[in-house]
Amino acid sequence: MSNLEWDSKTVIGSKGKVPKVTRNTSDLNAARRVGAVVATEKKVAGGANKAHQGTDHQRIAKLDRENEVAPPPKISASVGKAIQTARQEKELSQKDLAQKVNEKPSVISDYESGKAIPSPQILGKLERTLGVKLRGANIGEKLGGPKKS
Repeated sequence: MSNLEWDSKTVIGSKGKVPKVTRNTSDLNAARRVGAVVATEKKVAGGANKAHQGTDHQRIAKLDRENEVAPPPKISASVGKAIQTARQEKELSQKDLAQKVNEKPSVISDYESGKAIPSPQILGKLERTLGVKLRGANIGEKLGGPKKS
């Protein structure tokens, strides 16, 4: 064996120099003044949504416009008028009717003004409470007509 093994130095627990990544210009300028090797890389799509690069978003928007679904129909004015007249015949306020059908007063207001999207459950509750037909043909007629035998 030669004497080379005795002359070499092995340091345990020491790390080699790791390249430092800096994010501010002051550290970068300090490294340049010292004379350190500086490499800069520019991110091409930094901070951008990778799913919508280029003109893909235009194509997707066009597809969305083609497949748009019409908004659900609002309740007809005749149903709103029927609810209002039946409520007034029973001398109920919108708040009282809302309590009887277990809904908010704003729901009753929306149904009477024709702004609501019809719900079969709410219409059924209103029909039973007011005793007036609100769905199908003959809207506004009293319920409990002649029964078939």
